[in-house]
Amino acid sequence: MKNNNGNMREKINLKLYAVTDRRMHPDIPVKDQVEMAIRGGATIVQYREKELTGDKLYEEAGSVKEVCDRYNIPFIINDDANLALKIGASGVHLGQNDMDPRDARMLLGNDMIIGVTARTKEQAVTAEKNGADYLGSGAVFGSSTKSDAVYMEKAVLTSICESVNIPVVAIGGINSGNITELKGIPVAGYAVVGGIFGNDDIEEGTRRLREIIDNMDNSYGDREQ
Repeated sequence: MKNNNGNMREKINLKLYAVTDRRMHPDIPVKDQVEMAIRGGATIVQYREKELTGDKLYEEAGSVKEVCDRYNIPFIINDDANLALKIGASGVHLGQNDMDPRDARMLLGNDMIIGVTARTKEQAVTAEKNGADYLGSGAVFGSSTKSDAVYMEKAVLTSICESVNIPVVAIGGINSGNITELKGIPVAGYAVVGGIFGNDDIEEGTRRLREIIDNMDNSYGDREQ
C-alpha cells in the first residue's frame, strides 16, 4: 500500500494518542473502534494488536490505515517497522527491545514517524540522538493492558521531558478520572488505551477525555508540532 500522507513528521499532533486493544470490544471491528475514537477527538492512532499475525494482521492494519487516511490522522504501527513500510503507515513505535531507531530510519526513509519508548533520561537522550521523532514514557498510572509495565513517578516523567528537545507522550493507565493529575508536566500528549477503547461509547468517552485535555494547561505549548 502507498503512503499518501506526505511527510507526516512535519504535522504530527500527539495531543490524544489512541492505542488500539481489540480485547475491550471484541464484537466491534477495530477499524470501527478507531473511527469512533477519531470522531471523538483522537489526533493520532497506534495499531497495537499482538494477537494477530500474518495475513490477518496485514489486512486489519490496512483497514485501520484506510480509516485514518480518510480523516488525515497519522497511523502508527507498534513494534513492526517492516509492516509499517509494507502498508504505507505514517510510522512505527519501537520499544527498547525492538529495532534500533537508526535501522528503522534507514528502512523507512526520512518522511515516516519513529517513536521510541523511554523509561529513563538515559534512554530518552539516546533515542533522540538516534533519530526518534517523539518518546512514549510511563507507565504513569500503571497499566491494565501490559503485564510488564512498570510504574513511573511523575518526577521521572518530568525529568525525561526536560532532558530532550523532542515531544514526550505520557502513557499508562490514563483515563478521564486521573489525567488532570498530570497537569503541569510538559508532555506533548497522552497515549490512551482503556481510557478510550474501554468505554461503552467509544466516541463519547474519547470526546470527554479530549475536552479535559483541551482545558488543561499544557506547558509543552508552542513546541507541539
